[in-house]
Amino acid sequence: MIRFLCRKLLFGLLGWEEQVSVPRRAKCVIAVAPHTSNWDFIVGELYYAALGRHAGFLMKKDWFVGPLGALFRALGGIPVDRSRHGSMTDAIAQAAREADRFELAVTPEGTRKPVDRWKRGFYFIAQKAGLPIQLFAIDYRHKRIVCTREVVPSGDFERDWREIMDYYAQFEGCARRPGNFRVDNCEFSEGRG
Repeated sequence: MIRFLCRKLLFGLLGWEEQVSVPRRAKCVIAVAPHTSNWDFIVGELYYAALGRHAGFLMKKDWFVGPLGALFRALGGIPVDRSRHGSMTDAIAQAAREADRFELAVTPEGTRKPVDRWKRGFYFIAQKAGLPIQLFAIDYRHKRIVCTREVVPSGDFERDWREIMDYYAQFEGCARRPGNFRVDNCEFSEGRG
């Protein structure tokens, strides 16, 4: 019933379309960009519910308070404490290896504000767990959910990262707030985490 309602709302009433050519996998990391508005979360959740699927997601721990925190946890939210410097990528990769099904949606920009450098943790989670990264875009200009590429981390981080950025470059101007979306500038000199 929820799946039916979400399909009717997203694809019927709101007029969104799906342009997805990658296989539906039991285990993957789902990169979602552009991320410039809280509406991205709503569109993403509607889309995945319309498929009858469920993905976990990383979100700043500040959102996990009171009833809102309970809601986000029920939806699959994993609170992230950015002040801690432990290896969350190792813990999540271990959980992925041990699970029968594992779908983790991340917004590599890490915020709705403009950034020049994206968070790289999702790449290392996928690499450590041996999972593909499916590159999803929320295209507000054309009202499309798009995923026509997936990247399997090769161990050559710089090459893989450039491939990811080249893919997302086509969505500049397609964000809900286009001025807030920039692809990563691919400077690799200051670490990779």
